[in-house]
Amino acid sequence: MASASCLSLLVLIAMASAASAQLSSTFYDTSCPNALSTIKSAVTAAVSSEARMGASLVRLHFHDCFGCDGSVLLADTGSFIGEQGAAPNNGSIRGMNVIDNIKTQVEAVCKQTVSCADILAVAARDSVVALGGPTWTVLLGRRDSTTASKTNAETDLPPPSFDLTNLTTAFNNKQLSVTDMVALSGAHTIGQAQCLNFRDRLYNETNIDTTFATSLKANCPRPTGSGDGSLAPLDTTTPNSFDNAYYSNLLSQKGLLHSDQVLFNGGSTDNTVRNFASSAAAFSSAFATAMVNMGNIAPKTGTQGQIRLTCSKVNS
Repeated sequence: MASASCLSLLVLIAMASAASAQLSSTFYDTSCPNALSTIKSAVTAAVSSEARMGASLVRLHFHDCFGCDGSVLLADTGSFIGEQGAAPNNGSIRGMNVIDNIKTQVEAVCKQTVSCADILAVAARDSVVALGGPTWTVLLGRRDSTTASKTNAETDLPPPSFDLTNLTTAFNNKQLSVTDMVALSGAHTIGQAQCLNFRDRLYNETNIDTTFATSLKANCPRPTGSGDGSLAPLDTTTPNSFDNAYYSNLLSQKGLLHSDQVLFNGGSTDNTVRNFASSAAAFSSAFATAMVNMGNIAPKTGTQGQIRLTCSKVNS
């Protein structure tokens, strides 16, 4: 009996420990009650100054969250090569300066309390709201990693060349459903992409609206290396509004990236795209759910990691 009681006690302790390590919407209510309002005001100002920054901050969270530990913000050091130079990020990831500014403001009201990973999660939500999209309750309590991996970023993050099968596998590997995948892709209702990421689609694919393709070719010539960095909006209809126009574009074969259009190309996700195109409410609800699910991917909690003082480097 003593052995059984001891085992029961251990189980209870383990359950309590797991519960205490869970993310919570009220995590900073006592330790830093002004954290969320500080982040929101800074994000609103940044997006008001440059609408594209909203998309950049959402993308930062996404690229961090195949991990959700602030690792994407770490600059390279002598002991590791970070994620910013990884193929999905190199030359395109941006917004770190805004996060640094927010971190400085948050540190001024609550010293070493709010993690960079949580700032990314909240900033993504506030960016979506600032551009007219839905809100959701962000769960908090993530801690920051003490290392980063270029290799992991290149392995985990789905490139724009992926087909539907590869996309589904990549998201499933992170415990995200097909509906989550289609909803999260809807973040491409804002932001821009570089020519090098959609050139093949313009010149080599047939499931693309001819007029749409022609309008893009002037700034994205066929020869590799010519105009690689030229930008085009991911949503040609309402590029600075967070809405469901992205899905209507797919119905018209106006997806900019290969990985966009494969969501509506005679496959298993066609009906979900149709649903989101016809119902802004359905998309908003699914997107909010998917963002919470994504934010729960392997966060560091409890005593794991640290609360960085500066988001770009590990505490000394």
